[in-house]
Amino acid sequence: MLVAKASLYEHPLRVIYHFLKVDTALFMALVILCMSGLVVLYSASGGDIDAIQKQLARLAIGFAGLLLFAQIPADQLRSWSLWLYVIGVALLVLVLVSGESGKGAQRWLNLGFVRFQPSELMKIWLPMMMAWYYSERVLPPSLKDIFVGFVILLVPTALIIKQPDLGTSILVAGAGLFVIFLAGIRYRVIAVFVGLLLATAPVLWFYLRDYQRGRILTLLDPERAPLGAGYHIIQSKIAIGSGGVYGRGWLNGTQSQLDFIPERSTDFIFSVFSEEFGFIGTSLLTMVYLFIVVRGLVISARAQTCYARLLGGAISLSFFSYVFVNIGMVSGMLPVVGVPLPLISYGGTSMVTLLIMFGVLMSINSHRKLLGH
Repeated sequence: MLVAKASLYEHPLRVIYHFLKVDTALFMALVILCMSGLVVLYSASGGDIDAIQKQLARLAIGFAGLLLFAQIPADQLRSWSLWLYVIGVALLVLVLVSGESGKGAQRWLNLGFVRFQPSELMKIWLPMMMAWYYSERVLPPSLKDIFVGFVILLVPTALIIKQPDLGTSILVAGAGLFVIFLAGIRYRVIAVFVGLLLATAPVLWFYLRDYQRGRILTLLDPERAPLGAGYHIIQSKIAIGSGGVYGRGWLNGTQSQLDFIPERSTDFIFSVFSEEFGFIGTSLLTMVYLFIVVRGLVISARAQTCYARLLGGAISLSFFSYVFVNIGMVSGMLPVVGVPLPLISYGGTSMVTLLIMFGVLMSINSHRKLLGH
């Protein structure tokens, strides 16, 4: 007993692991990312202390959720997957029936004490559902199982598109597609689906709303409307370029401090970061993001069950896609779809959901090791 206690005192990180069941390296990377977000948010919001306090409160809720879900074994989460998916779909239907509207979209539910977006919850509940479905089947999946997986994926995606929220619908669909990919879908099947998607692209174009078409056209030629649809991209690219190698310094970005960058606290906060911290700062930020993704994939590869491997892999790849889409969007490589920069942008439900997702990853890791003992 004394030997065991001494061992714990000699290794404080082991104490953290045993009592909190968190992956120390991953947890510290998330803390660094969130603290960096607070620093740049202070600048992007013009020193708005109220915004910082709200972000801190959301971070506290998010990390509490992370620690809570880190204690729940993956097998327990697996048993909840179907019910959480059904609840999520029901909430999305409720949003369309009686949800709150804002900025031309109906995306929120107001419960009196909290206002949230159910679509954000589907970023974790959908891959949980699909991982549960495929973990019950022989892999690689048959065409029938692939078809069922697409139906599971399309139901919440279609409901989110109706809000409308194209950005979140793409991310939710992507999370489901990652599960199908990790389940071992054959490359010939992937080629067929890509071909079908390309063939139906002209038809899908006519189902897009006018502003969504405008965003795609603006991507191809931002100068076509420099004071309209192209304004966001033009100002964002100017800010990123003006940062140079070392950046203009914290609170010294002209594009952000003079209000040239729209939505600079949310979707375009990467532009503020790039202008103030330059190429070196953005490289370090990107390295932190890549470390988190790689660490998540390592945890997933070591998981002991099919469900845990599929879910952990989907979470890690989904996080990568969020970062890729936001940075691609603000740098003019992808259309503007309203996707925040993970754990940096000002936001509520999205940040809490992301931290809970990492709590699930840490649960997969810690309970694997406990089983191993």
